[in-house]
Amino acid sequence: MPASATRFRTCPLCEATCGLAIEVAGDEVVSIRGDEEDVLSRGFICPKAYGLKGLREDPDRLRTPLVRRDGELRPASWDEAFGEIDHRLPAIAAEHGRDAVAAYVGNPNAHNLSSMVYLQVLLRALGTKNVYSASSVDQMPKHFTAGHMFGHWMTVPVPDVDRTQHLLILGANPLVSNGSLLTAPDMRGRLRRLRERGGKLVVIDPRRTRTARAADEHHFIRPGTDALLLFAMVHVLFDEGLTDLGRLAEHTRGAEQVRELAASFSPEAVAPACGIPAPEIRRLARELAAAERAAVYGRIGTTLQEFGTLASWLVDVLNALTGNLDRAGGALFPTAAAGQRNSAGEPGRGRGVRTGRWRSRVRGLPEVMGELPGSCLAEEIETPGEGQVRALITVAGNPVVSLPDAARLERALAGLEFMVSVDLYVNETTRHADVILPAPDPLSRSHYDIALYQFAARNVANYSPAPLPREDGLLDESEVLLRLTGIIAGQGPDADTAALDDMVIATLAGRETAQPGSPIEGRDAGEILAALEPRRGPERVLDFLLRVGAHGDGFGARPGGLTLARLEESPHGIDLGPLEEGRLPGALRTPSGKVELAPGPITGDVPRLRERLGALLGEAGNGGASGLVLIGRRQLRSNNSWMHNVHALVKGPNRCTALVNPADADRLGLADGQRARLRTAAGEVELPVEVSDEIMPGVVSVPHGWGHDAAGARLSVASAHPGANVNLLADGRRVDAPSGNAALNGIPVELVPA
Repeated sequence: MPASATRFRTCPLCEATCGLAIEVAGDEVVSIRGDEEDVLSRGFICPKAYGLKGLREDPDRLRTPLVRRDGELRPASWDEAFGEIDHRLPAIAAEHGRDAVAAYVGNPNAHNLSSMVYLQVLLRALGTKNVYSASSVDQMPKHFTAGHMFGHWMTVPVPDVDRTQHLLILGANPLVSNGSLLTAPDMRGRLRRLRERGGKLVVIDPRRTRTARAADEHHFIRPGTDALLLFAMVHVLFDEGLTDLGRLAEHTRGAEQVRELAASFSPEAVAPACGIPAPEIRRLARELAAAERAAVYGRIGTTLQEFGTLASWLVDVLNALTGNLDRAGGALFPTAAAGQRNSAGEPGRGRGVRTGRWRSRVRGLPEVMGELPGSCLAEEIETPGEGQVRALITVAGNPVVSLPDAARLERALAGLEFMVSVDLYVNETTRHADVILPAPDPLSRSHYDIALYQFAARNVANYSPAPLPREDGLLDESEVLLRLTGIIAGQGPDADTAALDDMVIATLAGRETAQPGSPIEGRDAGEILAALEPRRGPERVLDFLLRVGAHGDGFGARPGGLTLARLEESPHGIDLGPLEEGRLPGALRTPSGKVELAPGPITGDVPRLRERLGALLGEAGNGGASGLVLIGRRQLRSNNSWMHNVHALVKGPNRCTALVNPADADRLGLADGQRARLRTAAGEVELPVEVSDEIMPGVVSVPHGWGHDAAGARLSVASAHPGANVNLLADGRRVDAPSGNAALNGIPVELVPA
């Protein structure tokens, strides 16, 4: 047996970015444990990390391209696969226009250095308005509000969990997710230390989650009413003279407009709708205002609803009005080492953001961040006419399981003229593809979290070289994406990817040397490119981004600053210090140079919320025939649907259950373990009932990402644990109006015995 060695790697399976110590022998993984010296996770690890070994060894994982021949996906060479794409894809764009080709980008790309560098190059080459991603079934309202309030999509305030004295969490379960839009491993330890230093943790959630059980207080809330609760807390702050913008008073505008908007949302007015008594709402607001250091944090429960933008906005309004925005122990703006726009260029003012620059062809839903809502994809494929989507590229995505109107989308994919997928598996979505290009497993590629460090609870930088070699016959994703780009750009299946890569870095260098305020402003781009030699590929781009970033060496302008070489010498990462207060106004990129507390694209949705409040107050209930509404739930071992094909992550009891309160179970004649049907106008699923008082009456909860019973998928482990696809129940017409994000929480459902 080959001698063993320990390699260090950042886990790419969720937003926590935990450090791993991986023992390898030859090309095999012997063991995976937490890296006790990792600068962010300090040895913490969750069960998902062990799945990396199973994923590498999974016989179902693709190791050769597949091309559809005579209706069947069959192994092919890379040249055959790219030749087929070149033969068919450009012809569709030439005949029907660029918008006839759509792209869907899945969640794993955010954890992939090659994807973060080269996907945008591919999408720009496509030139299509039909770009979709997992963001619009997840977090788009938060990007929408961050963009309009602070001037850039990624300027998202994160709670300073390590120093706060009072943390109010809505619709998030960080003890399971380890943070989301909050990169913070070991949230159990962080929240335990919050309470040990005399702080308070309050959780608002329709389910008594693992996080809620660890809190000082938990309050059930009617799904979809978070914006009403938050508005009522804002009302109390103004009504009782508790607002204090502190030093940000001169750097904000719109507070008076917020006061006027909140006037009609008193605690007494909203309490019957949200289910939290008015005295409790007033106490929550008073305690938040009185805390020495406090933060409000809302996540997927607040974004996956019909008022996701308003809820996301009001989270940051509360942080601002209590003086906790940009204050240590409050909500702070990380200073990431690479790729962060709010620490580049001239500080304090910018162009801001624009949304709705184009709209979806069928329903007219708005573009946000260059994307259309995923809820539109099925109708854009099915509806004839100019601009109809006829071809699709998916990259590390499974929209048949991830998007609403799942049954309609499956039918739509079957009707495409051509489909290309870059993926690890033949899954519920890629089984419809004409060409599948395999990707290497995560342990055979290098890693740096460009996106996630922009939401980190502490400023760190950590680069991991590939701990194991890439298997024979597989290409790095950078090569795959650049060859696809070459085909789309008309250079054919044998495009010179090295030349394309040179173009990418030359474009970045040219833009940065012309950027006012850049550490290399006015420098010769050729000199900068020469300093990056002999690196190529994603490492060259990463080295460039690090060196021009906030902590970088500026190519000699800031001696001792970060470079990729320094990170390579630091296998456990480099600690860049705690989050800093006082990043405002410098981090702002709004045209006004101020925090916009009441931007029109957000506040324009308040009348719709008032209408909903009136409707809720006039209803006896908002459920279906059984008086229930549906919410999702996060599971520790199940971040993405592909994880269900790793035995270590699905073993044990069935976790795809319908969580039902005992009172509802008695009323509906259901017993624990009994199979039941969930029905909506969109579809129905069958799954076992799990009776528990952790879910509030009137609510049923089903986890996402399951439903592995599709014919043609090649997922042997997942098909033995199929579960049910909850998105068969979701109506794609239910969206958050400003952002277009899918509203997957609060869906009225009927629950009956099977």
